[in-house]
Amino acid sequence: MKRYLITGCAGFIGSNFVHYMLKKYDDILLVNLDKLTYAGNLENLKSVENDKRHIFVQGDICDEKLVRELFLKYDFDYVINFAAESHVDRSIKNPEIFVESNVLGTVNLLQRAKDAWYDDKAKTWKEGKKYLQVSTDEVYGALGPEGYFTETTPLSPHSPYSSSKASADLFVKAFHDTYGMPINITRCSNNYGPYQFPEKLIPLMINNVKHHKQLPVYGDGMQIRDWLYVEDHCKAIDMVCSNGKIGEVYNVGGHNERPNIFIVKTIISQLHDRLNDEEISEALIKHVEDRLGHDRRYGIDPEKIKNDLGWYPETPFEKGIVLTIDWYLENEEWMNNVTSGNYQKYYDEMYKAKV
Repeated sequence: MKRYLITGCAGFIGSNFVHYMLKKYDDILLVNLDKLTYAGNLENLKSVENDKRHIFVQGDICDEKLVRELFLKYDFDYVINFAAESHVDRSIKNPEIFVESNVLGTVNLLQRAKDAWYDDKAKTWKEGKKYLQVSTDEVYGALGPEGYFTETTPLSPHSPYSSSKASADLFVKAFHDTYGMPINITRCSNNYGPYQFPEKLIPLMINNVKHHKQLPVYGDGMQIRDWLYVEDHCKAIDMVCSNGKIGEVYNVGGHNERPNIFIVKTIISQLHDRLNDEEISEALIKHVEDRLGHDRRYGIDPEKIKNDLGWYPETPFEKGIVLTIDWYLENEEWMNNVTSGNYQKYYDEMYKAKV
C-alpha cells in the first residue's frame, strides 16, 4: 500500500486530486493535511469522509512537531504539496502570509521528509520515496504575444504570490541538488473546475452572473491565460509522482489560451441560455482598474511531460467550461456556504469599491 501525505487537501486542486486518486486506486492511503483557512473547505471532501483510505488531519504545514509526528506514524512514500496561499490580489495586500505558508511551510515539509527518508550515516535515501511540489506557471513571469514557457525558461516572478512560489521551487531544487532528495516540481497553467473558491475568475463570474451582480474585469480584459481543466491536472500529477524522472520539472498546460474577457463573455452566454434569463447580458461587465503588476500573457509548452510520460490535456475548454458551469449550477448550496461571512467581506473590500 502506497502512503501519501497530501497537503492543502481541502482546497480546490488538492480536493480534486483526493477524489481522483480514490476513484483510480484501491490500495492507497491518503493522509490529508489542511489548515482550513478561508479557501480550505471540508465540504469539498464530504463525499469521501467515511472512506478508510482517506484520513483528514487539520493542521499547518509550518507546524514542525505535527508534520514530524505524521511522518513517524505513517511512513509516507510520497509527499504532494498543494498547500499554498494562491490568490494574487491577497498577496499584494498581505505578502507576509504568502512567505509563511508558501516558503516556510515548504521548507518545513522538505526538512521533515529529509529527516524521515535520509540515512545521514550511509548518505542514502530510502527507496521509493518522492517529494512533489505543485507550482505555477506564474513563476516564469509574463510572455509576449508569441512563444511559450518551457521548463528552461528563467524564473521571473512579478507578484508576491509568484515570488513566494518561485522561492519554494528553488528550495525544493536545493534539497535535490544539495542532499540528493528525490523530488519533482510541476508548474501548471490556470486551473478551473469543481470546488474552486469564488475569488478566482471563473467561479466568481458564474456566481455574480447568477445574481445579476456586476462583473469586475481588470483593465481591458485582454490578459491571456492557458486554461487547464483540473482533472487533467490531477492526472498529470499522478503520472509525475509515479514515473517522473527524479529531479525534473514538468510544465502542465492545457493548450487552451483564452483572454479573460472571452472567459467572462462565454459564462454570460452560457448562463443566459441555460437559465433563460434576459437580465443576464454583457451589460453586467464593469471594467475596473487593472491589478498592480498584472502579467499580460501566460502560455505553457507541455511537450516534455507528453514525450516523457505520455500525458496530454484531454479536456478542451469548450467542454471543460460546460462541465464546470454544470457543477456550480448543481451545487448551489456549496456556493452559498462559501460565499458567506469572511469571503463576502473580502469581496467587498477588493472589488466592490472599484465598481
